[in-house]
Amino acid sequence: MTGSPQQAGWCKKPASPTDARATLKVVRKTTYTIVLLTITAVAGATGNNRVSATVGNRCVLTCPSKSNITTVTWKISRKVGGPCTLGYRADQNKTDRTNCSDSMNWKFRPDRDPALEIRQVGIDHEGNYTCEVVGTEGNFHKTYHLTVLVPPRLTMYCDDHGNPVCKAVAGKPAAQILWVLESNSTPKEEGHDNGTVTVLSTFTAYSTNVTNTTCIVSHPAGNQSMTIACHPPDNNGFILPVSITLCFLSIIIFMAVIYYFKLHSERLCLKTKPPETAPTHSPQDDTMEVEPYTTYVQKENVIYNSVSDLTAEQNLPQGLSPAT
Repeated sequence: MTGSPQQAGWCKKPASPTDARATLKVVRKTTYTIVLLTITAVAGATGNNRVSATVGNRCVLTCPSKSNITTVTWKISRKVGGPCTLGYRADQNKTDRTNCSDSMNWKFRPDRDPALEIRQVGIDHEGNYTCEVVGTEGNFHKTYHLTVLVPPRLTMYCDDHGNPVCKAVAGKPAAQILWVLESNSTPKEEGHDNGTVTVLSTFTAYSTNVTNTTCIVSHPAGNQSMTIACHPPDNNGFILPVSITLCFLSIIIFMAVIYYFKLHSERLCLKTKPPETAPTHSPQDDTMEVEPYTTYVQKENVIYNSVSDLTAEQNLPQGLSPAT
């Protein structure tokens, strides 16, 4: 028995264009639904929050609290210093810590409350904190980006020109300085190695009648204000140096005048002094000069004769006397 060609081998009837479009729409809707559900699930299980804490204060970072927890791990990556880890295992009821300072610890008991506590926040605590929880309900984790705020130290003073100066020292982030009265000053910033910034602003008033000036420092850690009264500098600060300079110049001029008149008077004396006459030479002076020499020669002769006589007397034979 032979069958018809349709019974021996058959091909599936191709779908019409209308059925293909309907099927494609169903597939798209199903895909969109799966993607949305996945995003919602991830967003519910994962958190990436930005938090801030003021230096010196206490900070607590919470972690998803689930029943039947197996492990809890805090992974900390700070900007300053190496990574830090806090861990808990329920099967061993044991906690461990790696490269974490004593200021960071569990808030209470990790099996009941896996929150992390920073007792005294410092600049070196700034960074990322991630909590990972593994339990029977699944895996959950939450991440925090911790920013440490440092309130600036506010100071005010008057400069040499009598202008108020407002200074917000070592704040993090940089503070904003405002003046109660309108001013056209431009703040200047100076950064430091620890990440803090000092901001300085000089008040320039449009009117010279301003006496009391108020500076307002705006900062995320809190606002501050201070008032100061500056007065324009008096003329004493200018007159004193000028007076000293004039006195010094007067002394120099007086000494120069005295030296000039002294030098001029010596020249006048030299001009009015009579010329010295040459000494006259007389024969009497020659006689006076020769007489001492003659007297000296005569004395020498007398002495010489006396010595000669004595010598001759000593050389004569006995019984003879020199002739007189």
